[in-house]
Amino acid sequence: MTPANGLELSRRFYAELVAPWLAAAFPQLRHAAAVMGPGSELLGYDDAMSRDHGWGPRVQLFLAEADFAAHADAIVDGFTAFAPASFLGEPIGILHRPYPAPNRPGARGDDAHGLEVHTLEARLRSDLDLAIDEPRDNLTWLGLSEQRLLAITAGAVFRDDDGRLTALRTRLGSFPRDVLLYKLACQWRRIAEEQAFVGRTGLVGDEIGSRVIAARLVRDAMRLALLIEGRYAPYPKWFGSAFAQLPSARALTPLLERALTAADWQGREAALADAYMALARLHQARGLPGDFEPALGPFHSRPFRVINADAIGAAIAAEIADPALRALPIIGSLDQVTDATPMIEAPARARRAMAALFDDAEAIALEEP
Repeated sequence: MTPANGLELSRRFYAELVAPWLAAAFPQLRHAAAVMGPGSELLGYDDAMSRDHGWGPRVQLFLAEADFAAHADAIVDGFTAFAPASFLGEPIGILHRPYPAPNRPGARGDDAHGLEVHTLEARLRSDLDLAIDEPRDNLTWLGLSEQRLLAITAGAVFRDDDGRLTALRTRLGSFPRDVLLYKLACQWRRIAEEQAFVGRTGLVGDEIGSRVIAARLVRDAMRLALLIEGRYAPYPKWFGSAFAQLPSARALTPLLERALTAADWQGREAALADAYMALARLHQARGLPGDFEPALGPFHSRPFRVINADAIGAAIAAEIADPALRALPIIGSLDQVTDATPMIEAPARARRAMAALFDDAEAIALEEP
């Protein structure tokens, strides 16, 4: 019987089929075994609908580069000859998936089954455009997509003979302190830029505009909560599911739902203001750096209720120790600058774009008083 959870299906696929065959066919071969990359089951979000594509028994083996050169083709071809047509009631082939088995430098697979062979070096280049010893500095982190960081750090490791895969996943599993502080400061900056517009648009009768801005701010608040809780944000389909799993979601969700369903701009503004205050208090409760006292009040002389988001962001940014990161304009990381899939899903392009953005004198000039 097919397990309901795809991660469990892949765990059993490795333990009951792949590992015994590998031990007999390639004894003493040191390797890591994991299931990583795209797929709702790697985040624990798969359901019956998930089985129509990209779902099934699969595992990636990671070999040292010399062992990959010597054995990768033989492993893939040998398993093709050995493997049954199905495993625990699920077809073993991946022809129903929207992406073919990998056959490129450092990666081998066969559409007939879900066993792939990789080098860690090639997988890191493919997923994040990083060398095995990168990121070497905090600036590099700003060009990395959170959903692609999840592709490396989510899922599960079933075996790791030399510990390299586990060490890599641990190293990439959370932002360095200063990177987190920069992203937090930038997220408060995003809120500062638009929070008064919920009321301003509503005041002139632009209800659609007010609702759209409120929805944007709800998303910004949810991203801020994920950052505070130390979680990477997945891509939009699972963004709300990831937020719902946060410890803070129980208190924040009713406020954000009020902001989205309020009948007028005053209700939206009030709900969002309460959510901002809750997020500021959450930051403090988690012991994150930043000496600030959150306060709600009018937007200058206008009758719109806002939080002192600029002051909060500035207080957080002041705690950044890395001088190179502290000197950057408060623009944001890749995910805070764009949500365009062609950028997010092209790691080399994304890193180049972010480097160009921070080198742009015009962008830096935006920060000048």
